[in-house]
Amino acid sequence: MEALKGIRILDMTHVQAGPTCSQLLAWMGADVIKLEPPVGDATRGQLRDVPNADSLYFTMLNCNKRSITVNMKSPDGKAVFVELLKKCDIVMENFGPGVLDRFGFAWEKVHEINPRIVMGSIKGFGSSGPYANFKAYENVAQAMGGAMSTTGVPDGPPFVAGAQIGDTGTGLHLAIGLLAALRQRDRTGEGQYVEVAMMDGIMNLCRVKWRDHQRLIRESLAEYSVATHQGMGAVPRAGNDSGGGQLGNAIRCNPGGTNDFIYVVVQEAVWDALARRIGPELGLPDLATDPKFATIDNRRRYQNDMWEIIGEFALKHGKRELMGILNEINVPCGPIMSTEDLANDEHVRLREMYVELDHPQRGKWWNVGMPIKLSDSPARIERSPLLGEHTDEILREVLGYADEQIVKLRNAGAFSAPPKKAA
Repeated sequence: MEALKGIRILDMTHVQAGPTCSQLLAWMGADVIKLEPPVGDATRGQLRDVPNADSLYFTMLNCNKRSITVNMKSPDGKAVFVELLKKCDIVMENFGPGVLDRFGFAWEKVHEINPRIVMGSIKGFGSSGPYANFKAYENVAQAMGGAMSTTGVPDGPPFVAGAQIGDTGTGLHLAIGLLAALRQRDRTGEGQYVEVAMMDGIMNLCRVKWRDHQRLIRESLAEYSVATHQGMGAVPRAGNDSGGGQLGNAIRCNPGGTNDFIYVVVQEAVWDALARRIGPELGLPDLATDPKFATIDNRRRYQNDMWEIIGEFALKHGKRELMGILNEINVPCGPIMSTEDLANDEHVRLREMYVELDHPQRGKWWNVGMPIKLSDSPARIERSPLLGEHTDEILREVLGYADEQIVKLRNAGAFSAPPKKAA
C-alpha cells in the first residue's frame, strides 16, 4: 500500500520549494491537488525547451499531482476553495508576505473553516522579525543563511552551491514538519500552522559551520588548509577541505579533464594502508613510516605536501579506476560525478534515481527519482499534470458537484481569468 494513502493535500505552492515538498508527499501516496491560478504555475513556461509544452522546470517538480484551476479573485472561485479546504488534511502555500491574507485566508480563517487542517507555509525569512517582509530566492537564502560565506576559495568571492539547498532544502524541512503536525492532529484532533523560512533552513544545513564558528572562540581549526586563529570570528572559506576532523580534498585524476577529480578522505585509520599502497608506485617506499606524516597532527600541518603526493598517484589513474583502488583499502572516496556521468550510471539506474516518463506535450523525458526508499510502499512516479487537467474530476470526486453545477461555476468565471476588457 501507499504510506500516505488517504491524506489529501491542497497545494497552492509554486516554483520550487513548495512543489519539492508536495511531490515527495505525492510519491508517498498522498492525493496532492495542485491548485493553480488560471494562468498556471509560472514555471510551466519558464526555461521552456519544447515549444508550447510545460517546461522541465515544472514537470520535474510536479509529478503524481492533480491540477485544478481556480480564480481566487472571483467569489465563486473562493467558494470552491473553501469547500476544498474542508475536504483536505493539509493546505500548502509559499506566497509572498501578506498575499494569502489579502485573499481573506489568513491561518486563523483557514483554521476556522477546518479545525483539523494542517497549514504549511514557506517564507523567505519567516513571518516574524525585521526581515519578514523581504523577498527571497534560492541564492538570496544561501547568501543570508551562511552558506555562501563559507563556500569558495579563501581569497576568492563567495559561491552558491550547485544543489538547491535554499529551495529544495526548505521543501524537505517542510515535509518533516507537516508529517509531524499530522501525527499530532491524529492525537488531538486539531491542525496547526507549520512554517519554514528559507534562511532558517539554510542555517540548519550549515550546522557544521556553526560548530566551527564556536570552536574558533577557543582554538584554531587545525584540519583547515587555510590559516585560522583563535578569536578570528567568521569561519573562513576553505575550498574543498572536508569540514570534518578528518582531512579531505578533491584530487585531479587522469586524463585531467574538467570533472576528472576524485574526493578522498584520509582518515587516521587508513593512512598506513594508503601510504603503503601509493608509496612504492611513486618511489617513496618508506612513506608509511615517514615522520612528516606519521601522526594526524603532522598530516594536518603538512597536508599540502600530503595532497601533492596523493595527487601525483591520482594522475596515473582514471577517477573510477582510482575509486576501485582506494575502496579495496577502505579509503572513503568518490569521483566527481557530472550530470552526464550520473545520467548513465549503472548504480543510479539500479536505484531508480533517474527515471524515464512520458508526457502528452513533450514526449519522453527524465526525472530524478524518489530518494526515500520505503520497503513496503515503494514510490510509483507518474507524469506531472497539464494545467487544469483534473478540474472537473476533482469537483466531482472530492466535492461531489454535479455536471450542471460545474458548468454554472465555469460560466461564472470560477476557474478561468476574466476576459480582457477591450481597449
